[in-house]
Amino acid sequence: MENEFLWLKNDLDFVLDRIRKNIPVFYNKVPGAASHHLIYEATPNNYWTSSFWIGMLFLAKEITQTNEFDEVISVQMKSFQERLENKVELETHDIGFLYSLSAVADYKVNGTKTSRDLIVQAADCLMVRFNEKAGIIQAWGNLDDLNENGRMIIDGLMNLPLLYKASELTGNDVYKKAAIRHAKQTQKYIIRENNTTYHTYFFDRRTGEGVEGSTAQGYSDDSCWARGQAWGIYGFTLSYLHSGDYTFLESAQGLADYYISRLPVDNVAYWDLIFQEGSQQERDSSAAAISICGLLELAKQLPLSNSNRNRYEEAAIKISKSLSELYTTKGISEANGLLKHGVYDKNSNKGVDESVIWGDYYYLESLVRLSRSWNMYW
Repeated sequence: MENEFLWLKNDLDFVLDRIRKNIPVFYNKVPGAASHHLIYEATPNNYWTSSFWIGMLFLAKEITQTNEFDEVISVQMKSFQERLENKVELETHDIGFLYSLSAVADYKVNGTKTSRDLIVQAADCLMVRFNEKAGIIQAWGNLDDLNENGRMIIDGLMNLPLLYKASELTGNDVYKKAAIRHAKQTQKYIIRENNTTYHTYFFDRRTGEGVEGSTAQGYSDDSCWARGQAWGIYGFTLSYLHSGDYTFLESAQGLADYYISRLPVDNVAYWDLIFQEGSQQERDSSAAAISICGLLELAKQLPLSNSNRNRYEEAAIKISKSLSELYTTKGISEANGLLKHGVYDKNSNKGVDESVIWGDYYYLESLVRLSRSWNMYW
């Protein structure tokens, strides 16, 4: 590794050391969604964020090329099997997050046959949430919940790879068709003309007509929630990769261009892109980590002749270096997370200026992407 990337090796060493220290605490549990004073509490596997810990364990296994993480991975995988069998808190589109980073990762890394079956079972569970008329997967809540009925959110793009994988494994394109329709509706309704994004969009489930865009975790309905924009960069790129629809890659570029244009001096976004230098608002290091992964994959998928390739790679590296220098918990001995200055939900004052577990996962994924060729779990 070149000297200029010595920081990358040091960061990987830091992450692996922290993961090893965390295994006894989270052996048969998972870290909570957000830390409290930079310390995650151990919680049961019953939330949308539960798979980010096992995702980090799989990445650690791949980095080290050892069997030292196999025992805890096995315990965690059993938990995900039981969760699906018992339908524990699965009234969410985040079944995609949960089983991409568990079952898909296990199948790709270890070739486990039972995880192949688990992928398809989880995809079937996710397909229950697909509304044919609206062409969307309902994001949250029971399908009869009138407050959530017909809601899609930009985060949903990251749940679609589970459906693409199920079609690949079974030869049944019903999963892929649903995923593409959902991505198309996201493209049509959530992206605004100026390449900003709504967080959520409502549809009339009876007629399938789009009704209105709004926010749940952004500053306002017409602002641009930073993490949502980052999900969009990565998610549209993944839908291009799995579908071959080049318009998805064009959408990802538009979102990337706007995101980069709103970055402050240290290249780590405020929690909503409406804010700029001097606003005194919190940054969201988790949005930064997601954006690195999205920008790197976007650059990888663009044609060699596209001049944006280098620009997106350079932006990703700048954000990475800033996280490394200013946003990790290195030197904070009591912390058990990886990144500080994350924001879960500013509007409800939940996980504000803390470690958030998806930020930690994508931070590690970004380091892996920068250090080697990687067969991603998405």
